[in-house]
Amino acid sequence: QVQLVESGGGLVQAGGSLSLSCAASGTMFGFKAMGYYRQVPGGQRELVANINRGGSTDYADSVKGRFTISSDNAKRTVYLRMNSLKPEDTAVYYCKVDSSWPPNVYWGQGTQVTVSS
Repeated sequence: QVQLVESGGGLVQAGGSLSLSCAASGTMFGFKAMGYYRQVPGGQRELVANINRGGSTDYADSVKGRFTISSDNAKRTVYLRMNSLKPEDTAVYYCKVDSSWPPNVYWGQGTQVTVSS
């Protein structure tokens, strides 16, 4: 059983910064990719940033230059540093892990990020 434990998030003023982290525990041997998605009420869950095992990253156009994703493979943890936050970044942020073995997709419980104007 694999569990993802998310931390970070909270309330910040526009222009501020927040950091999120997500640690995977349980029986999992390696991962193909780790990432963050976000979702607003009534909206679809959308990709924010993704990092694969080789270190290649992808970002949503709306966060490029402001957000940075990184990972510590040994700790099975992914990090998201969010700078220059905007009110439109307000959402519930979910961590996602694509494990190598067992081949499966796991989601974190979500953490609220609120950016006030």
